[in-house]
Amino acid sequence: MNDMSRISSTLLTDVTGFLWHEADLLDRKDYDAWLALWSGKGHYVLPIGDTPDAELADALNLCYDNDKMRRDRIARFQAGFSISSAPPAETIRTVSRIVIDLAEGDRLTVRSAEHVIEDKFGRQRVWAANVTHRLVRVDGGFRIQDKIVRLLNSDGMLNSFSYLF
Repeated sequence: MNDMSRISSTLLTDVTGFLWHEADLLDRKDYDAWLALWSGKGHYVLPIGDTPDAELADALNLCYDNDKMRRDRIARFQAGFSISSAPPAETIRTVSRIVIDLAEGDRLTVRSAEHVIEDKFGRQRVWAANVTHRLVRVDGGFRIQDKIVRLLNSDGMLNSFSYLF
């Protein structure tokens, strides 16, 4: 169990602001700015089911993107070549329950809850996820090393997504 009393309120405020900024970029489809949040290494992962983090590289995932694959995915979104992105969905994200599990040197592990409301073709769907960010501190901020988005019911029936979580 994490002892949040050892985490400074300034660090929690800074991390919260970073996660909210990321959510805002994704809602506005500012994908180039979102890519700039990444350290260049690491992965963006949407696992299926309860696969342990250590086994994600060898498991079937909805998404397991390294830097090149993230950039390719964004290029498809921006060019409209992805059938799921024509037209792109409008989204509103809410990020809450932010917990810093690890703050060691320049590395942080942060858990949060995320709700995404998607509006496409006049219908709305709600998605909920537990998200883990592995962040690296850089001059005046953070970069994303890894982002693992564990959708509720990820092993159930899912539709195509025309956006990132």
